[in-house]
Amino acid sequence: MEKYKPLISSFGYNFKRLELLVQALTHKSYANENNTVDNERLEFLGDAVLELATSELVYTKFPQAREGILTKLRANLVNEKSLANLARKIKLGRYILLGKGEEKQNGRNKDTILADTLEAILGAIYVDSQNFEKSKKIIFDLFCPLLPNNIESIYPEKDYKTLLQEYTQKQFKGLPRYTLINSTGPEHAKVFEVKLTLPDPQKTTILASASTIKKAEQLAAQKGLSFFQRQK
Repeated sequence: MEKYKPLISSFGYNFKRLELLVQALTHKSYANENNTVDNERLEFLGDAVLELATSELVYTKFPQAREGILTKLRANLVNEKSLANLARKIKLGRYILLGKGEEKQNGRNKDTILADTLEAILGAIYVDSQNFEKSKKIIFDLFCPLLPNNIESIYPEKDYKTLLQEYTQKQFKGLPRYTLINSTGPEHAKVFEVKLTLPDPQKTTILASASTIKKAEQLAAQKGLSFFQRQK
């Protein structure tokens, strides 16, 4: 118990059944070599608990955010790299039980192993506490500091393509399509012309030109949004 105290304090939770924490720390390579139970079932459960809790976290913190932005915010929180970095912050790697081969391959610092183990611990906390609200509070405390202060840091500029895609998915169950149809001018001053095809019943097309393909697509998307605004 004593050796796990620093790790336990990072989560702010005291295990009633310490064996659940030990199982959460047990990588399959160690389990195979020592005929014990690995952490994969707890990881499966922790992944589900984490997704629900972080969904509520971003939903609550950003009440004006659209669905697409909430999805991106959540993905930024719970992707493998983000989870691994959080695991490193609490020095989780030193507690993981690894097989000899994985130990030699620097398994304690692998993103996959760190992220999976963190999810397994969250699963273990849920099983041990039998209380989603308690698990949610721990997740909020861990992940809230990782959120941006505002949505603009997710989309620094107005992302018309994302806004248009969200709109057409909702209204027409389809996606806009962008096609480069022409480029003119010398290499140092090219102009790119893009055709946007909307998934509305009329398959409306919109043309836009700009100095890069990306800018032309954004401009076309902006025109597409304006088109739908005028139809209302």
